[in-house]
Amino acid sequence: MYGLYDKEGILRFVDSDKDACIAYAELFELGSTNYCLMDLANDTKKVEGNTILDQSLEVYNN
Repeated sequence: MYGLYDKEGILRFVDSDKDACIAYAELFELGSTNYCLMDLANDTKKVEGNTILDQSLEVYNN
């Protein structure tokens, strides 16, 4: 899997095909200096067991 991030670090597109990510960048006229293409398959880690989410970290906006 490849992820295409814009220059602000926002994930814009994910696909298993590297060429599809580049085509997305070309479609939206993102120059090569305005995006980063990362191989996500090597960055993932498998977590075993149950995941408990701590909801006490929730932020309230008034």
